[in-house]
Amino acid sequence: MTLEAPRRPRRRGLDAGISGWHRVSSRLLAVEVTGILLAGLVGVAVGVGVGFANPTAGWVLGGAVAVVTMIRLVIARARVRSIGYVLRDDDLVLRRGILYSRLVAVPYGRMQLVDVTRGPVARLLGLAELRLVTAAATSAVTIPGLPEAVAAELRDRLIERAEERRVGL
Repeated sequence: MTLEAPRRPRRRGLDAGISGWHRVSSRLLAVEVTGILLAGLVGVAVGVGVGFANPTAGWVLGGAVAVVTMIRLVIARARVRSIGYVLRDDDLVLRRGILYSRLVAVPYGRMQLVDVTRGPVARLLGLAELRLVTAAATSAVTIPGLPEAVAAELRDRLIERAEERRVGL
């Protein structure tokens, strides 16, 4: 009897053949939860305002907002954990989504803009968002929840690789 190495589980889905994924910071969850709660509060305030004119509609709207807010809070952790990126030889690959999975490969030579932005809550937590723009209208790709130093380093590396790839075009 020989001992076999444990089998790695088969990966299913769009990213089955890609390895070396980097995850975003777990602090992104705090940013997401803050945004969800603020949107929920605004929705409840609108429900209260509607309730003055029509109490039944106000209760229905307020209840619907509360249910949607709770669902969003429950799945927020899974949404943050689903975001990942990998730098390959010729492109950057980004994955995100739990219900609707999205896998985007952005060739370095097609990158026109690499932008780092920080919202107020993300800034407090030391996080930034990296945004890539190509010539295609629907190709704006964002990687949220990166530590500021990682976002700056990744921006510089992507710009360098994009310039190298464009030289041959």
